[in-house]
Amino acid sequence: MKVLSYPHPILKYKCKPIQKIDQGLRDIVAEMFQLMYDTQGVGLAANQVGLPYRLFVMNASGDREKKEEEYVFVNPIILKKNGKLKDNEGCLSFPGINADVIRPEFIDVESIALNGDVQHFQWAGRSARIVQHETDHLDGIGFIDRLSQTALLEIKEELEYMKMAFTSNQHRGFIPAETEIIREIKELERLRC
Repeated sequence: MKVLSYPHPILKYKCKPIQKIDQGLRDIVAEMFQLMYDTQGVGLAANQVGLPYRLFVMNASGDREKKEEEYVFVNPIILKKNGKLKDNEGCLSFPGINADVIRPEFIDVESIALNGDVQHFQWAGRSARIVQHETDHLDGIGFIDRLSQTALLEIKEELEYMKMAFTSNQHRGFIPAETEIIREIKELERLRC
């Protein structure tokens, strides 16, 4: 498992709801947490690791020792949003790129826990931002899609470089062609969705 970088097609893919919670899914979650910590993240969505599932993990502290701050969101739905707050965001799929993003400050979110129970949270500030950022991923929306035109122009060169590197890696066979990626996504969906 590794973090996929922009402009990998799965990052624009709207993930499908998970229908089966089992040990295989628990293993995926454990691996996602490990990868999130290894890459110094605070959240990680399934499609960032090539899985087309409505699933993400979060630990707002980013500290692997603080297990009590770990949260797993299966099929999350943001029910309510309030307020507005601008803050700086980055993303593991956009390494080295940060920009200010305006998001609601308070949210109510519902999801399913790994034991199958429905869970409901009210989040504010940093945790609310992380949940919205990761839920966006599951809808095929990157944080760059939330930027103003001015902010987008400021990172245009970095994004172009990432596109060129991706295309180059496809031509050299390190990354499959888009048709193969889509075929793999559909096969993975059949396993859990």
